[in-house]
Amino acid sequence: MAFMRKHKMLDLIDDIKIKAAIALAEQQTSGEIRVSVSSFFWGNVRRVAAKAFQRLGMQATRDRNGILFFIVPSRHAFAIIGDEGIHQKVGQEFWEKLVAAMAVDFKAGNFNEGLVRGITEAGRLLGVHFPYQGEKDVNELPDDIDFGGKE
Repeated sequence: MAFMRKHKMLDLIDDIKIKAAIALAEQQTSGEIRVSVSSFFWGNVRRVAAKAFQRLGMQATRDRNGILFFIVPSRHAFAIIGDEGIHQKVGQEFWEKLVAAMAVDFKAGNFNEGLVRGITEAGRLLGVHFPYQGEKDVNELPDDIDFGGKE
């Protein structure tokens, strides 16, 4: 598959299910979670994910605790980028748990299941260091899936 247009990616990603998973995860943490889905591109997935992180304003949260799940379905590839506030509090094991939570489903082409699993695990793990603040907690970033394409 050479290029995957937005409408084809929409067939692979269940927007309602993913947004619901984000909302539930963010009820466990003050951290902010976003998902960006990219069309096919050649090059380094992590580098493009870092550009998407900046474009989406993920670094603008009060506690610098945003996580971006960057997905490239046509390549069966993904990257998870976390802001510096998270890096100061968690170790490599945190990221390995998130990747492991998603990898099996992604390899099988089950992007929705993998995303929900990763988002759920991120909310649970972030809640340890960035607990939900109840009524004081503000949703600083939109829960909508970004289909911004390659950077």
